[in-house]
Amino acid sequence: MSIYDSILRQAGELAPQLRKIRRDLHAHAETGWFEIRTSSLIARRLTQLGYRVLTGPEVCLAESRMGLPGQEALDEQYRRALEQGAVQPWAGRARDGFTGVIGILDCGEGPSIALRFDIDALGVFEDGSSGHRPAREGFRSKNEGMMHACGHDGHTAIGLGAAQVLMTLRDRLRGKIKLIFQPAEEGVRGARAIVDRGHLDGVDYVIGSHMGKSAGDAQIGFSTGSTLATSKLDALFTGRAAHAGASPEAGDNALLAAASAVLNLHAIPRSSAGDTRINVGTLHAGSGRNVVCDRARLEIEVRGATTETNRYVEDYARRILRAAAEMHGCSCEVTLMGNAESLRSDGEMIERCARVCREKLGLRTAPPRSGAGASEDFAYMVNRVRAQGGQGLFFSTLTPCAGPFHSRQFDFQEEALSSAVCVFCGLTCDLMGL
Repeated sequence: MSIYDSILRQAGELAPQLRKIRRDLHAHAETGWFEIRTSSLIARRLTQLGYRVLTGPEVCLAESRMGLPGQEALDEQYRRALEQGAVQPWAGRARDGFTGVIGILDCGEGPSIALRFDIDALGVFEDGSSGHRPAREGFRSKNEGMMHACGHDGHTAIGLGAAQVLMTLRDRLRGKIKLIFQPAEEGVRGARAIVDRGHLDGVDYVIGSHMGKSAGDAQIGFSTGSTLATSKLDALFTGRAAHAGASPEAGDNALLAAASAVLNLHAIPRSSAGDTRINVGTLHAGSGRNVVCDRARLEIEVRGATTETNRYVEDYARRILRAAAEMHGCSCEVTLMGNAESLRSDGEMIERCARVCREKLGLRTAPPRSGAGASEDFAYMVNRVRAQGGQGLFFSTLTPCAGPFHSRQFDFQEEALSSAVCVFCGLTCDLMGL
């Protein structure tokens, strides 16, 4: 039996197990830096399979984590994870925002290949109606306000399936495999901490994937375009409170400063170098109608077709925030909550993966799209590997989906999980010359 026939057979046999894993993770959704139960189950399984497993501070560089929740929230989620079946000692190592797991399989001389799977959920309240399959079939999220509304529960199941198949083939493999289970992809907060910890150093190829809505009968898709680079900013304006009737001149109005910033942020001139975006998503300010507001907070995101155009908008936004604060006698503290560079797959990798799918795995591929859209912090990993002379690929696992991504109704057909396991394992073997 060829190695590719073995991959196809095993991935098909794993289908019920993949479904079970996915549904368990869906029912216990955990958002970025809270993935304690999720990380502990991944680490236990990789250990059982025989991988060398890295967890806790070994995975992410502490100071490079972005958008880390407060300690009280981290403690609360740790307690809940234990109540919901998180396993020790791995749960303890994931505490305090040190989630994420890396499994390493060293098979001697050969290329170093990293496979990345994101593991976090979104801050979404899941639909509880009978029309929503997870609710109807009993695997709706038990954690209100947290939902796998983007398919990362499926990505994690795919990663564990690939881990199992690759371990059975270890005597035929050559090179090193790193399975990276990344926390906090939503809000583009987690990948940079893994890259800064050095885990992509020396890697020749890095491969990632995302669920995508199917187009016709195709199972796997590719994009020749770039994702949008993005920066997520929180801006805190601090002024001085005063009685709005008796002594308004004694106050420094943080709400006015924030409002001035909002209007001017949306008026930033667009760049001729490429598409750009900016959005002020929230403005929280004020304590009463007769009080000059002393604190206001904005949540902002900027995006650009390239890393350079994103930087143009971000720099412009920071100038506006400083100027708006100064205009009203306030100060402004800007915090970077998430960041991603632009991401483009290597053309050679797209062609190679498409050939492996068609000729060795019998999977149907869609014609490559020219646009990628959205943003992905997997870009940090690809760009790090490319800077060393390596290559990267980001492909789509195509499947019928219910509801838009990031919506309360999102769901996907689980038959796609086996196909993605085949691609990760098959392309890995092809890159090893097997």
